[in-house]
Amino acid sequence: MSGYNYSKFEATSYDLDQFSGPSPGQKAPDATLTTLDGGTQRLLDFDGDFLVLEMGSITCPLFQGRRGGMAKMVQQFPDTSFAILYVREAHPGATRSKHESEAGKIGNAKALQSQDHEGRRILVDSLEGEAHLAYGQYPNSVFIINRNGCIVYMADWNNPTATAKALAALKAGKPATGMGMFLPAPPPVVFRTLKSAGKGAMWDFFSGLPRLAWKNLIKRNLRVALGQKTPIPPDAHC
Repeated sequence: MSGYNYSKFEATSYDLDQFSGPSPGQKAPDATLTTLDGGTQRLLDFDGDFLVLEMGSITCPLFQGRRGGMAKMVQQFPDTSFAILYVREAHPGATRSKHESEAGKIGNAKALQSQDHEGRRILVDSLEGEAHLAYGQYPNSVFIINRNGCIVYMADWNNPTATAKALAALKAGKPATGMGMFLPAPPPVVFRTLKSAGKGAMWDFFSGLPRLAWKNLIKRNLRVALGQKTPIPPDAHC
């Protein structure tokens, strides 16, 4: 898809007013993805009672800032499956540029595991981002999927505290409610991630920061605070 792997981040790269991904109560899109050892695996082929699927890339400060909270969640819920869908680089720079090949994309995903010590299963999307597009193409959304392949919780921006609360409710047989507020990444994580991405990433990020703050911290959080979603039971069929 032309333009999917952008070489320069702009705040207009995403429609921050309307998330286009699937909602709770809908069937989770499946896909054949690449594993870090070069094999393939179906996205919805998981062993746990639920699958917590997070979108991420090594150049995304939000994803990097959530990793500590997600690691705690993995320890808290050992019977649940966790996976990362490795998507396009959120903030490409001279060092970690846009994906030009499948090998380059897999290489960045491997670096997330080996250099950043990510312990969750990492599944690499196609170069054209087919699975990512099916899940709304935000850089750090999260979905909880039940054994029936039904989405029972989603958040356009992952908030690990809210995600853990939702998962606890689902495992207790109760519907999950509330996406949680959008929280910015801690400044040290932002600077470390963008510096690692290389020249250009820092400038592009801060150029778009006013728009990002308005769209996410204010408008999006206000929509979440005022909106109400229909609860979806944990054993839903769709």
